[in-house]
Amino acid sequence: MKNKLRVGVIFGGRSGEHEVSVRSAGAVIEAIDKSKYEVVPIAITKQGNWLGPASAAELLPATTQRVLSKLSAGNSKQDVAIIGDPSRSGLIRLDGEARRERLDVVFPVLHGTFGEDGTIQGLLEMAAIPFVGCGTLASACGMDKVTMKALFKEAGLPICRHSWLLRSDWESNQAKVARSVAREIGFPCFVKPANLGSSVGVSKATDKASLAQAIDLAARYDRKIMVEELVAGREIECAVMGKDEPRASLPGEYVIHEESARFLDYTEKYSSTGNVEFIVPAKISQAKVKQIQQMAVTAYKAIDASGLSRVDFFLKPGGELLVNEINTLPGLTDVSGFPKMWSATGVPFPRVIDQLIRFALERHRERARNETSI
Repeated sequence: MKNKLRVGVIFGGRSGEHEVSVRSAGAVIEAIDKSKYEVVPIAITKQGNWLGPASAAELLPATTQRVLSKLSAGNSKQDVAIIGDPSRSGLIRLDGEARRERLDVVFPVLHGTFGEDGTIQGLLEMAAIPFVGCGTLASACGMDKVTMKALFKEAGLPICRHSWLLRSDWESNQAKVARSVAREIGFPCFVKPANLGSSVGVSKATDKASLAQAIDLAARYDRKIMVEELVAGREIECAVMGKDEPRASLPGEYVIHEESARFLDYTEKYSSTGNVEFIVPAKISQAKVKQIQQMAVTAYKAIDASGLSRVDFFLKPGGELLVNEINTLPGLTDVSGFPKMWSATGVPFPRVIDQLIRFALERHRERARNETSI
């Protein structure tokens, strides 16, 4: 009988999206095909400490803990995880024991800073470990909204008007920054940390007073801050998977039912307020579906993405499409759009995970072909 692949699921992290990452990891662990894969949970705390399987499991949702307890049998007390080739020294050991556990592939279910920005991807690439998702360059470019939009523009994709500033710019001359935003973007506008997702730190500014509050909030999360025009339109998403020939899902749409929901912020995305509903497939024409899928693939290739991403769009009342952003490690929770869009496209979540692991192994083999000496 063929041995199962050992999949290290890394979650948590030093990020404003820590809680979303924990929920995503729980969804992945519960959905993964247990007949093919052995799951090794590895957590990173908000302080940056790495926890082995037993301690990591305690941070997961109760339903996920029950799944893991059934799988672990007599091994539940082992708190050892080695990332790296066991024939060498290994990259990281999570305790002082001599035992080493080989991971065949890593699934970094980490959103935001230090997880989706190329940092852990670089760590894994240095250690020559197969991992799910985009590589270092694509992750970094997809995370930084300023760089991302520059690549979209270069690829000929339509984007909204925007500007950006550094936290130091704001702290040194707030009046100058406010005048610049009013002149270049105008009100109302949205203010965002340039390197974060899940709408963390995002707020709407309607005048210079609320702009100051919005920039102060965004500056808590990043040194680079983006200001975008408010686009009146529908918010459409499209999931993409693959390597050199990526495939796009049916698009989905966030629909806001209550006027009290100011915009699609963190609370509205991940709570059960009932103000927001994610509908898939989105109620649009087949021609528009095809256009969105084509643009999503173009955006995916523009940053050299691999594995998975979610591309977000604005659909204006006149039918014009704007690419808003790409998320190289989108939310995978029970309320997230990525798994829902693939399910509606005919690919259930367990098969999505299976395909992502296959892409990871294929990409690793392809990178291994590169010569590293002359």
